[in-house]
Amino acid sequence: MAVRLNHTIVHSRQPERSSAFLARILGLPEPVPFAHFLTVALDNGVSLDYDQAAEVRAQHYAFLVDDDDFDPIFGRVQAEGIPFYADPGHSRPDEVNRRDGGRGFYFPDPDGHNLEVLTRPYGSG
Repeated sequence: MAVRLNHTIVHSRQPERSSAFLARILGLPEPVPFAHFLTVALDNGVSLDYDQAAEVRAQHYAFLVDDDDFDPIFGRVQAEGIPFYADPGHSRPDEVNRRDGGRGFYFPDPDGHNLEVLTRPYGSG
């Protein structure tokens, strides 16, 4: 039996804003409605389903991208003036990390979720 992640729910105070933010930064198609969710589809068949929530507990979402996709994503983060960090604790601002021979960085979304973009899976270097 193969087990794969299909979707996860992302709590958001403003799902329209936050789902559009993620799609725009990652260069993905616009979110689409599904039931009462706004869904951002990723290229590996997984979706993030944004749901309205009065309170949001910050979570971490990491996105593995190809080297060719990293620069445009990073460029959009910089162009929008979004703070970015080399580490998950946000103690190394304005830096990109080079873990496992790849590149990566962390940045907040409008709800305070800690988003990560990386080009190499951890432990692959």
